[in-house]
Amino acid sequence: MHANNRWLILTIITSTLFLIIVDMTVLYTALPRLTQALDATASEKLWIVNAYPLVVAGLLPGAGMLSDRIGHKRLFMAGLPVFALASLCAAFSPSAELLIASRAFLAIGAAMMMPATLSIVRHVFTDERERALAIGIWAAVASGAAALGPVVGGVLLEYFWWGSVFLVNVPVVLIVIPFAWKLIPDRGGNPDRPYDLIGSGQVMIGLVGVIYALKELSKPASFVPALIIAATLGVLFLTLFARRQKRALYPMIDFSLFRNPAFSSGVGVAIISMIALIGVELVLTQRLQLVLGLKPLMAALFILPIPVASALAGPWAGMMLPRFGERRIIVGGFILTALGISCLAILFESHIAVQLVCLFVLGLGLGGAITAASTAIMLNAPEEKAGMVAAIEDVSWEMGGVLGVTLLGGLMSAVYSRSLVLPESLPAGDLAYDSIDEALRIAKDMNLSDATLLTQLARSAFDQAFLAVLISAAVLVIATVLVLGCLLRKRLNAHSLAR
Repeated sequence: MHANNRWLILTIITSTLFLIIVDMTVLYTALPRLTQALDATASEKLWIVNAYPLVVAGLLPGAGMLSDRIGHKRLFMAGLPVFALASLCAAFSPSAELLIASRAFLAIGAAMMMPATLSIVRHVFTDERERALAIGIWAAVASGAAALGPVVGGVLLEYFWWGSVFLVNVPVVLIVIPFAWKLIPDRGGNPDRPYDLIGSGQVMIGLVGVIYALKELSKPASFVPALIIAATLGVLFLTLFARRQKRALYPMIDFSLFRNPAFSSGVGVAIISMIALIGVELVLTQRLQLVLGLKPLMAALFILPIPVASALAGPWAGMMLPRFGERRIIVGGFILTALGISCLAILFESHIAVQLVCLFVLGLGLGGAITAASTAIMLNAPEEKAGMVAAIEDVSWEMGGVLGVTLLGGLMSAVYSRSLVLPESLPAGDLAYDSIDEALRIAKDMNLSDATLLTQLARSAFDQAFLAVLISAAVLVIATVLVLGCLLRKRLNAHSLAR
């Protein structure tokens, strides 16, 4: 029965995947309004964004193991009501602290569902070409959702309050539950496969420690003791986790998979893709609203070419994979990505049509690269480890998102603070150096001439930060292209010698 309903099952899976990924980026357009409504500090603002992907990344390895143990459908079905309830909590959070806690709760539901989505696709589609196309559609939805998050947020904020960006999840989940229960096949699992609670705790603490240290390092004035403690704890627990997995009979993450160049390249590409996408979207949506003065809806529509192009490129890349192979599609996609980011950096003050073309090229490149990376990860590992492999890919996505916010978001804050030079006669205070949001808030309480000067200087400083982020993202993608090009050349030479 499931073979006849495979495309409907794919629709069910991708609809929930869309919600999971959208929640990574939906707050970008909502962030300025949300910050004012909850009176969130700069630190709380970053944790509101980062709590969700960070907790998801920490839980995914354990969720992948649990999915292989009890069955992909069962864990997926259990995660749906958790996700809906957490969305309600987030929508009606009265404070920044409770919103951060709700985002962590939301991450638990997402982590339960996410590994199962790709595992179910792999099991349901048995034909090789159909499976490649289905994975391409899955990847297109994932990359498109990440890019579409700010658009969804902007549309909702145009008509509703900020909590609507979470509340929209609830009706979708309620519709999905009966169809998923009826149509998705229950393949059971491997009850002999244990659940490693200690390993889950180790990887969670390790990831939180490392990411916190990176966040602290990215601040203009880092608190060195906290940075050292967090980094030490993070590295220690990740090391303990790696050693535990190498000794385990049923490892949560089988590190031998990374000996396969195609698999490890796919994981690396997934991380780099998300760093570039999240970093560019974060800085672009803030510039559109805080520098150019666009409303959230207009800012969201401005970046629409990215998800549209990504949605077009994903299925096409899936169909072309059997002909050209993963590496060629990845290299070609990243070349387009670097071209789009570089052109946007050069032409960011040009006509709007030119900037939209740059974003479309960026979306095309990322859509193709992410599809090829997903295929390389899923099809270069044994089928009995589908949950583990899907979790590794999902961790790559989430970690890329966290690193995009942490590294490129931190770079944005650092360059802004260093580029802002205020005259001593301007009574703005130190908070103006914290972020452009704070500078614009301070300007509202100043006289007209001082407010105008502070606004101009803050916006000019943010433009410097905007350029720094785009240039860094382009350099990162270009460096990845060069590394993958060398790997591809070595592989082709080795194949020629073998013949």
